[in-house]
Amino acid sequence: MSHSLWSEKILQLLRRMNNFYLSGSCRANCLRFEIEGAQVGWIPPQVVSQLARYPQVFNPPQGGAVALCSNLDSYEKRSAAVDAVLQTLRKEGNFPFLKGWRNERYSVMPRFCDPPLMSMERAATSLFGVKRYGVHVNGYTVSDSGEVSMWLARRSPTKQTYPGMLDHVVSRKKLYNSTAAGGLAAGVSIKHTLVKECEEEACIPADIAEKAKPVTTVSYTYVEQGEVFPESQFVFDLELPLEFKPRIGDGEVQEFYLLPIDKVKELLASEDFKPNCAMVVLDFLIRHSFIEPDSEPYYQEFVAGLHQTV
Repeated sequence: MSHSLWSEKILQLLRRMNNFYLSGSCRANCLRFEIEGAQVGWIPPQVVSQLARYPQVFNPPQGGAVALCSNLDSYEKRSAAVDAVLQTLRKEGNFPFLKGWRNERYSVMPRFCDPPLMSMERAATSLFGVKRYGVHVNGYTVSDSGEVSMWLARRSPTKQTYPGMLDHVVSRKKLYNSTAAGGLAAGVSIKHTLVKECEEEACIPADIAEKAKPVTTVSYTYVEQGEVFPESQFVFDLELPLEFKPRIGDGEVQEFYLLPIDKVKELLASEDFKPNCAMVVLDFLIRHSFIEPDSEPYYQEFVAGLHQTV
């Protein structure tokens, strides 16, 4: 593949993963989702029309926003009231993503550092444009001669999303427990989640995983089937020992590969990579100077596309 074609494909990937910001998207018609005066999401127009059926939970649209009723004045009341609405919408079957109901709870808050205002079923977050957070680990090696290679994983063919596609050595959509209204389940930190997932997914021992370094976040918002997906990934780099080889742990992965950077870069432009993971790897290549502004005409567009926030 020529360099110019590779660059165009990467640019297309970034546009697809940030299509909420493109002209003609549903953004102009979305309403803010507010709780206690703070915006926590974006509600697409087809969802707004359904919420009007539940005036005991949602106030009528006003000033470009839909807010929860003021009598829902606690984490528990909001979570229970919205969940009852979602259960009804799920039974009616009008929203495709609710068919992927997982009984997993996500916290809803204006910013990651804020106390959660309620929790919501994971499959429903796109109906309200609630931001979801995850952890990604770039596992790589450096040979004695300085050559960098990266460990990639092939997702299990039974995964509910993106089955059989290439992924990081470890990645995790962070889950929140509705009984722990303080953030991560039972107050667990991002780093603790990372170490736990390293051990479970790739059998990476804690004494190695704890050396992972937080390096950035990658943020984007895309629209799919009329629903809004704002996501932000906490990214860590982990240099793995040359003699270490990840092993299949909890069945989330079917195989691991150690590939030279040139091959990894080539794969980014293929249809074989889970899209958000391709973005995180692209960020790795930029940060480690495998992509440079003198040789990449879209360098600024790449950097901007990795850090789009609503």
